[in-house]
Amino acid sequence: MKDANNFLLLDKSSLKKLDIKDISIAPPDLKNVFEPKAVVISQWLIDWIKADFTAGKIKETDLMPSKTELAYYLGISIGTMQNAFRYVEDKGYVESKQCIGTMIRDWRKPTSAMRKLTSKRDICTDLIKKYVIENKIKIGQKIPSSRILAELIGFSSNTTRLALEKLCLSGILERKFISSNETGWVLKSNDFILTKENLNISNNITLVRKIENDLENYIKKNLKIGDKLPAHEDLATEFKVSIKTIHDALKTLIKKEILLPRRGRYGTTVIRMPGEEAISSKKETSIFASAQETAFYNYEKTQNHIKLLIAQNYEIGSKLPSIKVLSTELDLSPNTIRKALNNLAKDGYLRFARGRWGGTFVVDIPETSSQSFKWLAVNPKYVEVYR
Repeated sequence: MKDANNFLLLDKSSLKKLDIKDISIAPPDLKNVFEPKAVVISQWLIDWIKADFTAGKIKETDLMPSKTELAYYLGISIGTMQNAFRYVEDKGYVESKQCIGTMIRDWRKPTSAMRKLTSKRDICTDLIKKYVIENKIKIGQKIPSSRILAELIGFSSNTTRLALEKLCLSGILERKFISSNETGWVLKSNDFILTKENLNISNNITLVRKIENDLENYIKKNLKIGDKLPAHEDLATEFKVSIKTIHDALKTLIKKEILLPRRGRYGTTVIRMPGEEAISSKKETSIFASAQETAFYNYEKTQNHIKLLIAQNYEIGSKLPSIKVLSTELDLSPNTIRKALNNLAKDGYLRFARGRWGGTFVVDIPETSSQSFKWLAVNPKYVEVYR
């Protein structure tokens, strides 16, 4: 079924979800590979899709197994699996759809009419092409590493690396080293054209930027200063995007001082209407600690609790429970646990290992005498008392 704009509308409940057992070819051997694991895995997925699609075992719009399931099956990180999915999508064998999943598509047909906006990686890809043209790089000549190139074009190292991998898959670049952080990217072909629209990168709009605009319009039509925004999950459903996209869009509106984030039941509130110059003088905006500061307190409090847990129950070399288990036991979000563990790893108390036999291991027993910072949480109705 299609909507008024001729975009394909899908009902997730009517789609078949493929399982790991539906993959008919053996998994790749990732122990002795000379290419990035994501590239090897993407080729394995493509070989499977081509074989089973041709044999009629799978069909167009079937949903791929989740990234988490495949990552566990192959013994790799979800990040590596995410990169592999991107490569397969670049080749036209799958297509991702917000709130639906990643679907098999018939690579022999033109791209379907599913709605997509420019991604950060697409803009970064155009910027790299622009860099090649402006610096008159010749075929066979090396370009800077992903880290250096990221600084030159103003993107993150990860986005730049993904853009380089995309250019490699399209035959424009060639990889000469296993690690993309090394100076191992060589121009293989200059057979590409950048239009005036591509060269004017500012004209490109990402999905996050589009949602920023949509959120500003939503605030103008439905809210007033002092109103609390709906939950991230509700906004994601409203705008038919992921919670991560909503989160990234809201961060920009917070920087613009349109919104004020506060932890707990106070939520994220409107402190200035989009398009207005003056910032609201609402008194409680100055009495609350910033979300960043209160988040730090929450993580530090969690860190001290985990330190005590390690000191009383574990020895050096012991493996901690998973983030999911700790989250359930401590009644905290997985994200809070993850950040607390990362801080403890930076302090030298923990070590992370990836893969099937990986986990979080104790490398030093922490002291447990440190005290958390103390913070006051003030309800808006008591603001006048403190003024």
